[in-house]
Amino acid sequence: MGLRRVGVEEELLLIEPDTGRPSAVAGTVLQVAERAAAQDLESELQQQQVETNTQPCSSLDDLGRELRRGRAAADGAARQAGVRAVALATSPVPAEPELARKPRYQKMAAAFGLTAQELLTCGCHVHVEVSSADEGAAALDRIQPWLAILLALSVNSPFWQGADSSYASFRYQAWGRWPSAGPTDWFGSAQAYDDTVQQMVRTGTLLDTGMVYFDARLSQRYPTLEIRIADICLRADDAVLIAALARALVETEARAWRQGEPALQLRTELLRLAAWRASRSGLDDALISPATGQPDKAASVAGMLVEHVSDALADAGETATVAELLAAVLARGTGAAFQREAYQRSGELADVAASAAAVTVPQG
Repeated sequence: MGLRRVGVEEELLLIEPDTGRPSAVAGTVLQVAERAAAQDLESELQQQQVETNTQPCSSLDDLGRELRRGRAAADGAARQAGVRAVALATSPVPAEPELARKPRYQKMAAAFGLTAQELLTCGCHVHVEVSSADEGAAALDRIQPWLAILLALSVNSPFWQGADSSYASFRYQAWGRWPSAGPTDWFGSAQAYDDTVQQMVRTGTLLDTGMVYFDARLSQRYPTLEIRIADICLRADDAVLIAALARALVETEARAWRQGEPALQLRTELLRLAAWRASRSGLDDALISPATGQPDKAASVAGMLVEHVSDALADAGETATVAELLAAVLARGTGAAFQREAYQRSGELADVAASAAAVTVPQG
């Protein structure tokens, strides 16, 4: 395989411009988008959110343009419905989620109660092309120790129901209420992955294979490995960084698998702790080092990931771009830091949402 194509799905929150309150107008927004031929917008679990989808891209420049185009299309349609489409992974303002009127979502509500009814979260899902299911399963196993770093770089959900959660990504905490969410143990083969998924469905706990909500999974729809651990990033540039690192990580581990190199394996219990740590503090405190299993400075752990995938980045011609994007987020902070700073300035959660709207789709 040459340079792997990568695509990104982003879930955006629909908010009232003045109050910042999430608004259940996804149906109207999607109708507006359909009339404008913005076919990359889709519905999501709640009526207060929509999803954008980029085309598969080879270059990061193309991916960045796709991300900005999707955000602009979503926000343009949202404005016509009297709201804004904003890159917030949870709502700063108290929300009353309303399930989308799809039979599957109604079944989920009946089966999972408040977990489905209360969950209003927005993630970033990166699809990285793989050449086969076996390659995808091998890469899935081997990327596990590094995924928490992608979460730490993306954190953008410090508030929950009008209060500071004390987490940088409370979305990850809320998402963990699903029975299939989180890191995975070693599968060893595509067949073992498929057998596990089918066994999970046969327990009767999950409605279908679409409810396998691992931090990373093999896509059912595309020949991709789908990395789902990240919050939606406030800035499109940070989403490009997450996608670039995800692609380089898959390429690095696929090469190592083909060459028979030993894998770095951490117990699932440690993977869960690493993700919790990333969710708790993002880049503002120590992260768990994949190499040692011990706490280390967040910038050092992020640099460790870049070093781990350096050959893949170099071969893609992306070393300088990733270094620049990483330096930017380390210097200015994550979306979670931005939200807390906005709240400190005014003391109004509505201002947090309005400030985030201005960054999601910059004007001018």
